[in-house]
Amino acid sequence: MGEEMTESTGGIDFEDEDASGVIKKFMFVNRKAPYGTIYALESLEVVLISAAFDQDVSLTFMDDGVYQIVKGQHTKAIDVKNFSPTYRALEGYDIEKLYVEKESLDQRGLTEDDLLVDVQVISSAEISKLMAEQDVVISF
Repeated sequence: MGEEMTESTGGIDFEDEDASGVIKKFMFVNRKAPYGTIYALESLEVVLISAAFDQDVSLTFMDDGVYQIVKGQHTKAIDVKNFSPTYRALEGYDIEKLYVEKESLDQRGLTEDDLLVDVQVISSAEISKLMAEQDVVISF
């Protein structure tokens, strides 16, 4: 049945019997620092799964989530694998809608030049508008 959810899809039902073939707009919002919790890595995995199901996926970085895409991350000292280079592969999965909240960058003294992937830097108000246009918004 189309209503079964599996662990591999993160509990998201991509097979809607009544709307088969319909593409839904998913926005994943990353708010947590890249290391110290599993949120950033889990988000990245769910984003890639969503794209594999041919959904319209966008990724937004806010608050400490902006650190997930900062250049030059060195994780040897904390004995954790640096997964930030994976963000460069998103384009290969047709995930090209990457947004960063301007206010979050400003509060952390960062600029678009500090980031390892091409993004659209937009205001909090613009992000709110984008969120309203989505079918699903999931925050990590």
